[in-house]
Amino acid sequence: MARWARRRAPDESARGDAKGRSAWTRGRVLAALAAGTAGLLAFHRAVPNSVGRTGSLLEAFLPWLGLMVVVLLVPALLRRSATALVALLLPVAAWAYLFGGLLLPEAKPGAHDLLVVQHNVSDENTDPAGTARALAGAGPDLIAVEELVPSALPVYEKTFAPDFPYRAVRGTVGLWSKHPLTGVRPLDIKPRGITQTWNRGLRTVVHTPHGEIAVYVAHLPSVRVRAGGLASSWRDESAGLLGKAVAAEKLAAVILLGDLNGTVDDRGLAPLTAQMNVAERGLAFSFPAAFPLARIDQVMARSATVGHIRALPATGSDHLPVAARITPG
Repeated sequence: MARWARRRAPDESARGDAKGRSAWTRGRVLAALAAGTAGLLAFHRAVPNSVGRTGSLLEAFLPWLGLMVVVLLVPALLRRSATALVALLLPVAAWAYLFGGLLLPEAKPGAHDLLVVQHNVSDENTDPAGTARALAGAGPDLIAVEELVPSALPVYEKTFAPDFPYRAVRGTVGLWSKHPLTGVRPLDIKPRGITQTWNRGLRTVVHTPHGEIAVYVAHLPSVRVRAGGLASSWRDESAGLLGKAVAAEKLAAVILLGDLNGTVDDRGLAPLTAQMNVAERGLAFSFPAAFPLARIDQVMARSATVGHIRALPATGSDHLPVAARITPG
């Protein structure tokens, strides 16, 4: 009988650890961290932006919070904490709700779809010809570029000319198209604090076989992460001006292409994301090109659907190009 009793003795997880804690009572700190991660994912808008634009900084890298699940999973398993393992389901569910749809396969292209390419080509690019060939090789209908310096402009014009006979260039932004363009004009999106010459936006109308579309190309001011937080006031002000221009656009269909120096989750771009559709599929991290951490090169649309977005191979720029399919209507 004693031998049988020894064989039936409860294991350590049932008896508890050296402190008498069971699988359901140990690992509470890990469970709290998991719940906190889920809270940041689900309620990131509640994080205040008043000090150092903390909310925007969090939202710039929001998808990467999913890595906390992996970080917390290892100690949860080592500690055999049922509480922590169950709690980890919370951030998994929150991440899947926010970003899971982006991982779904690309839908079959429609007959009326437009393929667009967006790229900050970099004003320090030493191979503009190779960059232009790479962008044209994606077979798009429209190519938008930023940081277009005067010395490189003839190279892009020569390379694009055979397949993209229509072009619009204002300042350091440009658009090349397979379809006719009319009504080209610059956009005033310069923040008040910038005093030097600064022309980084344009608007034009693309006459596609299926109707007219207003296309905006923009390059918003850069943001910087400093000791005091995220410096994004110029970017936010410029986004507000661009949002007003889009809201005043009389054509129903609008496409916005540009280096917006912010992710679609960043509340600093709310003047745009509040009124425009963003990509339904694809993460397409585009910056920095050496190790992409975020997609700050954006494709948005009004009265149209932005389907799958993907990053293209690296060029001579510090950004990766992105390509997206847009379905009008």
